[in-house]
Amino acid sequence: MKSSDKYFSPMKSHSCCPSHDENNPFSNGLSRRKFIKVAGGSTLSVVALSGLSWQALANTDLEEHTGIVRRALVVKPILVYSTPEYKHQSSWRAWGGIQTEQDADEEISRIKGELSKLQSEADFPLKFLSVTGIRGSGDIGGIKDLESADVFLIYAAGGRMDTFDALHNMNKDMIFFCRHKSGPVYLWYEIISPRYLRQHTDSLAITGVDEMDVVIDSQDEILWRLRALGGLKNTLNAGIIAIGGPGAWAQPEGVVPGIVENKFKFRIQTVSYDELGNLIREARGDTSAINRSENRAEEYLRESGTTLETNRKYVDNCFLLDEIFRKIMDNANCRAITINGCMGTIMPLAETSACLTLSLLNDAGYLSFCESDFVVIPAGILLANISGKPVFLNDPTYPHDGIITLAHCTAPRRMDGQNKEPARILTHFESNYGAAPKVEMHKGQVVTNIIPDFQVSQYIGLKGTIVDHPFMDICRSQIDISYDVDSNILAKRMPGFHWMTGYGDYLRETGYALKRIGIEWEQL
Repeated sequence: MKSSDKYFSPMKSHSCCPSHDENNPFSNGLSRRKFIKVAGGSTLSVVALSGLSWQALANTDLEEHTGIVRRALVVKPILVYSTPEYKHQSSWRAWGGIQTEQDADEEISRIKGELSKLQSEADFPLKFLSVTGIRGSGDIGGIKDLESADVFLIYAAGGRMDTFDALHNMNKDMIFFCRHKSGPVYLWYEIISPRYLRQHTDSLAITGVDEMDVVIDSQDEILWRLRALGGLKNTLNAGIIAIGGPGAWAQPEGVVPGIVENKFKFRIQTVSYDELGNLIREARGDTSAINRSENRAEEYLRESGTTLETNRKYVDNCFLLDEIFRKIMDNANCRAITINGCMGTIMPLAETSACLTLSLLNDAGYLSFCESDFVVIPAGILLANISGKPVFLNDPTYPHDGIITLAHCTAPRRMDGQNKEPARILTHFESNYGAAPKVEMHKGQVVTNIIPDFQVSQYIGLKGTIVDHPFMDICRSQIDISYDVDSNILAKRMPGFHWMTGYGDYLRETGYALKRIGIEWEQL
């Protein structure tokens, strides 16, 4: 997209990945910090990584991971209860089966057992702090580990509403658990909606907490909410390298990255193509780096299910670029990267396409995306952090007859987070150059599709099932998915352009996380 063009026009490029323009302000060396005007007169802060040298980067080891690296969600369980005293001929106790200290001790023991089971079932990093019982807001000051928690899991057995208010004022995520039949019935099973959520009115009257934050009996319902919040924790404030600078498909310069920085708090660090070109030239003069790349490429091509259908030199060059990108990320203390000039700019520098490189990075536990499209990148980082699996940034086609084709040239092979799908290593389609994987994602796999709008204000969610992985004259990795929505409705409702797709059904987790950062969610 040219800096002089307000919008990218499909008439100016017939490919899904617009070539990098030399007039783009991101294509040349950036100052240490660059501020770009965005909507509303605010600014996007872009921090440029400068002074990089291969000699310094080469001294760091290549890190290998079997999955996406995520920090643990820290949860503080709090039992709120009352111990009323008998008063003759008076309503001296409220509803609920927790009425004495002995009742509370038994309930804490029950909670510990349930949390231990949840801990063993969690497929994401999770840490429970000790269970604390309190009888009122005055007891909160004595709890020493509240600040270290990300989430308060409140067992609302009894007590007054001001206790919840005091916890709410600490600006932590809150989940309320009430018992109906899973143990002694809780008071707030009766009144959490009219008294707390609606504050004695007919509408939701609390900010930051709503009906989706209340769980009755089910431990599974607690677990998926915690999975969502764990994904969000690892997404907010994430660092990402933008090779050639941040962009957004078909949007005015700086607007979408600015919105993303405000909503997701991303730390965007850029590497100019001048810097990258210097690193590539220096790395090519490093015999050990060249040997490593060739050896790694040889091992990769010997793997079962891998077939080479392009020039082997392109693959070797992809592995060298992979090492450079890894070391840039490790140096910047982040694990995500995106490339702005995916085609015209990267190819002369790397003497290959970046498609296979991005696939390799995703399989190694990094998060890597083509096109520097910050309309969709946050959705991919969130889905990956929720699921613990790589995600596939793709171009959707037109839905029809319950089928839509999704395609791109940078698909991960380890889509389930562990096992590699078969892949043919071909050229990048539109350039017929370089190395790009055609990943044969397996038929029958349920997938989550996230469809962001251009303004980062509303995402659409669609569950699908892979029914075919054809070989049409389009981007190399391609899947046909079926869905249970009327195709005309999908065609009318789908916003933006790029989609994010991942193995498994994580629609409810995605919607639960998005509501906390002001992005509306519609599940088709």
